[in-house]
Order: sequence, then C-alpha cells, then structure tokens
Amino acid sequence: MCPEAGRDRLPVPPPASPPVNAPHMLIRMSEAAQLDPEDRKIITLARSVRARNSVAEGAAVRDETGRTYVAGTVALDSLKLSALRTAVAMAVASGATSLEAAAVVTEAESASDEDRAAVRDLGGAGTPVLLAGLDGTLRATLPA
Repeated sequence: MCPEAGRDRLPVPPPASPPVNAPHMLIRMSEAAQLDPEDRKIITLARSVRARNSVAEGAAVRDETGRTYVAGTVALDSLKLSALRTAVAMAVASGATSLEAAAVVTEAESASDEDRAAVRDLGGAGTPVLLAGLDGTLRATLPA
C-alpha cells in the first residue's frame, strides 16, 4: 500500500440537518452523528429488511442481552401488523424479557401510539424508539 495514498483528501464534515418538528422528539439531527453504534446497527437492519421484503416499514429491536430481532410490515388479508409490533412480538416469542432500544424505518411522521405501547410493554417507558426515514437518516428519538 502506498504511504502517500489519501494524503491529498480533506475530511468531509457530516451533512447538517435542521431539527425535525415532531412532538415527541428528544434529540436534534446534529446529534445523530453521535448515535451509538448499536443504535446505528438496528436502524441499518430495519432499513435492510424494508428494502429486501419490499414492505412499507422495517423495524428492529435490541433486547437486554444485545440480541436483535428484525421484521417488516405484515399485510395479509387476515393479519395486519406494523413492522415494529412484529419485531416486538418476535422478541417476546424468542424469550426476550426487556428491550434496550427499537428502530423503525418509515415514511410516517412518527411511530403510532400502538407501536410505542408495544415497545413500552416489553422495554418500559424509557426505551428509545429511533424513527428513521427511508434513507436511514435518524429523524427523531421518541419515548416508548
């Protein structure tokens, strides 16, 4: 490898984003760069499942042991579940007893009350719900 490679490159600052006006927002977009790597991971997983399955939303949750559960929107004639409620159900069915964090990738302006209630039921009111756009950009962190 050439020791001179990359010397002429200037560091590229992260793009500046204005804060999102969401009623439950806890962080500003400029703080997204400080996002914990484990939180970034669940956003990436949620984005991936949404794209892979061509569904409206993708979600991921992380349990008390660090295991992750990933799900997309379920839209059957006889069963309709949001991605986030499906991910919580998968965690419960796999034996999780608590959640550390949840993420949902969606076009919606916020996570629904029902979605946040499912996260709260398993993780408690303080469990963060990371709301990201379809490109994976964190738009808000909501309380469960």
